[in-house]
Amino acid sequence: MSNKANYTTEVAILGAGPVGLTIANYLSKQGIQVTVVEQLDSLIDYPRAIGIDDESLRTIQSLGLVDQVLPHTTPNHAMRFLTPKGRCFADIQPLTREFGFSRRNAFIQPQVDNVLLQGLKQYSKTEVLFARHLTHFTQNADGVTLNVKTKDDAEEVIQAQYLIACDGGNSYVRRTLGVPFEGETAPNQWIVIDIENDPLATPHIYLCCDPVRPYVSAALPHGIRRFEFMVMPGETQEELSKPKNIAKLLSKVLPNTDGIDVIRQRVYTHNARIADKFRVERILLAGDAAHIMPVWQGQGYNSGMRDAFNLGWKVALVVQGKAGAELLDSYQIERKDHAKAMIDLSVMAGHVLAPPKKWQGFVRDGIAYALNYIKPIKQYLLEMRFKPMPKYNDGALLANGSKDSPIGKMFIQPTVQLEDGKTILLDEVIGNDFAIIAWGVDPKWGLSEANIKQWQKLGVKFIQVIPAVQFGNANRKPFDGVITIGDIGTEIRTWFGKTSDSIVILRPDRFTAALAIPQSMNQVSEKLFAKLYTK
Repeated sequence: MSNKANYTTEVAILGAGPVGLTIANYLSKQGIQVTVVEQLDSLIDYPRAIGIDDESLRTIQSLGLVDQVLPHTTPNHAMRFLTPKGRCFADIQPLTREFGFSRRNAFIQPQVDNVLLQGLKQYSKTEVLFARHLTHFTQNADGVTLNVKTKDDAEEVIQAQYLIACDGGNSYVRRTLGVPFEGETAPNQWIVIDIENDPLATPHIYLCCDPVRPYVSAALPHGIRRFEFMVMPGETQEELSKPKNIAKLLSKVLPNTDGIDVIRQRVYTHNARIADKFRVERILLAGDAAHIMPVWQGQGYNSGMRDAFNLGWKVALVVQGKAGAELLDSYQIERKDHAKAMIDLSVMAGHVLAPPKKWQGFVRDGIAYALNYIKPIKQYLLEMRFKPMPKYNDGALLANGSKDSPIGKMFIQPTVQLEDGKTILLDEVIGNDFAIIAWGVDPKWGLSEANIKQWQKLGVKFIQVIPAVQFGNANRKPFDGVITIGDIGTEIRTWFGKTSDSIVILRPDRFTAALAIPQSMNQVSEKLFAKLYTK
């Protein structure tokens, strides 16, 4: 008789970083049995990422945890590129809130990770196993088997239907599967120094393009300041980490280094790599295991969170038996190209901060100085329009081939009014379901009974949008099984006004899956069911 401990679960998640914890929360909220396996004894307690965007906050909103996360953020966090003389040549501070939250936010990652971990405690079927080292795994047509060891070398076996590997850039799972991880490692390293009781206390983040030693100065929530300095050739982590050398680095940016409270320092290498495949049968790669990128646009963390939102609802439908496993192929189809675009943007931003050649820095400063006076370009920078937003041209949606189509893009999240006069963000109405949103009419009237039932089986909210002032119409009749919301301003009406359609079908990750008018809803639904591999 074996003395091994055995766990049986529906989904195993390797890695209790933000991506693994987010997917675990999402699946748990959908009623899926989840087991999280983490090699460390506890969560990492030092800050890594310092920027969280509106898409990531919307993802955390879907977990029901955003109110606990927001107190650990600084909204509307500007990013300012400085010349060696301290002149700002690019001031990036987008102030729009298309998705319900500030587009750029500073945050303290360990505190947010802890919110995600604590969130799992409400789910009785979910287990988090710390201090477990994965020694071996296999998969077959029925599931995945993980062999792990505890700190005292006790062996455990975990049986799961699917494994989601969120085990970092050096992913054991990816390497064992033989999935190529193509890209490059930056030739230079950077040392990160976090300080308590911020000695500068100026807001925002500053990237100084100093040709001698480029550096970053970032204000974080709760009075923490982060400095990042390029490591010069011949310098080692051991040498740089000595108090006298830390003080020497800080004297470059502080008038006085006496009494500075250094929390920690670490040396980082910036990599730009992407996995050849995100799925190998019943094993899926997410976060840094699938792609890693330099930190300069703060998109490593946020790209991983996009993976989590994209993958979570698909795995849930497959495990629940509502969709075929073929749906999981759409994860790579949709996410890989955008992850590559974010890697390219991050590499480019790194070259702006620290050009590979000195003459490129002079060219950059001259061009930047001129462009700052051209209003459209200044606006382009200010509103962060250069950041490629995810647009999926294939996958679990009905793309129509139009470059300007909203299909494949994330839907807006305005504040809307309910029948009782209460105002809330749109996603609070939808929950973690599909949504069929119609402007002004019953979203069901063009659907057959069979298709209504298929939508209900998948989990759907039927939503009618009207101008909020129309709630005052005493003759207005509600539709059975339909939630009516009021467009307070004109945001939803403006969105529909840019299309020739009046009904939008949203996926659980808030991406537009299809557009229709009432008369085309049956045909559109059936085509979409085929793309979702519904059962």
